[in-house]
Amino acid sequence: MIRAFIAVGIDPKTVERISEAIDQLKLSIAGIGWTPLINLHFTLKFLGDIEEAAVDPIVRALRQHIAPFPRFTINAKDLGVFPGVKRPQVLWVGLEGIHLSELASAIETALKTLGFAPEKRGFKPHLTIGRWRQRAKSAANFVTELERWKGHAFGTSEVRNIILFQSTLRPEGAIHRPLEKIVLSNGEPLN
Repeated sequence: MIRAFIAVGIDPKTVERISEAIDQLKLSIAGIGWTPLINLHFTLKFLGDIEEAAVDPIVRALRQHIAPFPRFTINAKDLGVFPGVKRPQVLWVGLEGIHLSELASAIETALKTLGFAPEKRGFKPHLTIGRWRQRAKSAANFVTELERWKGHAFGTSEVRNIILFQSTLRPEGAIHRPLEKIVLSNGEPLN
């Protein structure tokens, strides 16, 4: 069994700008375990534990449904928390892209034929940059910090492919290894 997920990589310059923001945030927000920058990616679909024999059928299904999908650009912008400022658990950078929801939907369609359940939560594209180590009572102490970053643009990334990753959990943090890249079309964007 392997733990797997499908994701989009983030442009190194955008990651660098997010890293600079994290350095500033560390000064004002306590109790967060920060995401290692090497693991910064946009997860489109978490698959969980799968048999190694399932990798090839997953890749074939993704190629069939995703390869014709056009390349597009995403913007990393804003900071926020899940589930909300009253009981924050996750600190994130938002993502915007005109075709993100269509890409996520195409992945859901591709994997549904293989028995993967569709995502029940609403689609909220983001990069997790940190998680509270213990349940925070409130984010009130850094709401002004969130406001300071409102509308801040961290950069763009071109979505040229999606990646099927294997994730190995270790005490020092997860190690993500790409198993397969599915390249998107270089054709015209969707209307």
